[in-house]
Amino acid sequence: MDRHGTLKFILTLVVVLLAFGALYIMQGTMNSFYIRVLNLAAIYAILALSMNLILGFTGMFSLGHAGFMCIGSYVAAILTMSPASKQIIYYMVPIHPLLANVEWPILPAILLGGLVAAFFGFLVGFPALRLRDDYLAIATLGFAEIIRIIVTNTISITNGALGLKNIPSVDSLLVYWGFAIVTIFVLMRIINSSWGYAFKAIRDNEIAAQAMGINIFKHKLMSFTIGAFFAGIAGALMAFLITSIDPTMYRFTFTFQILLIVVLGGMGSLTGSVIASIIFAIAMEWLRFVEQPMNLFGLAIPGIPGMRMVIFSITLLLVILFYRQGLLGTREINWEWILTRLGIKNSLEAKRGEAN
Repeated sequence: MDRHGTLKFILTLVVVLLAFGALYIMQGTMNSFYIRVLNLAAIYAILALSMNLILGFTGMFSLGHAGFMCIGSYVAAILTMSPASKQIIYYMVPIHPLLANVEWPILPAILLGGLVAAFFGFLVGFPALRLRDDYLAIATLGFAEIIRIIVTNTISITNGALGLKNIPSVDSLLVYWGFAIVTIFVLMRIINSSWGYAFKAIRDNEIAAQAMGINIFKHKLMSFTIGAFFAGIAGALMAFLITSIDPTMYRFTFTFQILLIVVLGGMGSLTGSVIASIIFAIAMEWLRFVEQPMNLFGLAIPGIPGMRMVIFSITLLLVILFYRQGLLGTREINWEWILTRLGIKNSLEAKRGEAN
């Protein structure tokens, strides 16, 4: 490793340690509401990063994220709920005997939720990824709705439309942002590897990528499966954050929220997705007042449910019309960018040239 690479490694290690230290301090000093918003931002970040891998870096227009998230949520919730809670909640139809006395630790349940989602992503991707553009979007959207319908009707496993309650609660910033940081690190490693270069080549021009010897289908399937895995992880974390889930949470409209974040941050930018996720989570909470009844200059205005999403939809339209690349476009805020801005990279290269 050269001096430049060593410097980037040390800086990354220092930033990660400082980030975890800051999260630890914030956990003890911030109130529960702000902690919940930040945890929600971490979940949105994982979802946006995974969708950006599929859409922004590989160029596949997939709308199945809500389905993968649903799988991760239900797998993690069912595995971690206590037998006593299951007995109370499954009062319409008893839970399946194989699941009645299962109670896993939270971390393995989260990972298994991601793995099961990745397995279904592989199964769905095998036939669906032979389609392109709008046809792929329709196929993946249909998959997400099929998953939701199956969850609604397999009452002995998922408790059907009644959903699951009394899911173990996790409110630690270290857990949620720990998973988000790991997701960022893993996806950055993938994007900067030969696999990532192949993804971007497929996105830019499939015919040219195939002519270069890239196996189009294999790389698409790999990208889709990895994206499904992290969507499942985010779904599991969501279950532990809100402690109550039901099939209506995973309608296709949720996928469009994640798509909005990806477009806002920039398709093809991981750091853009993270920044947009934080903005989205904070703004969604701050804009709750627009859905409440208010008195404006003596004029009584009734609360209108869903106005927050209307505002964000208008924002998305403005971004598409006037700033199509989003906040960062395809740029990344990484050490290359920071060191170049500070002039350190040029200095190191000059010293290396003198040494040679």
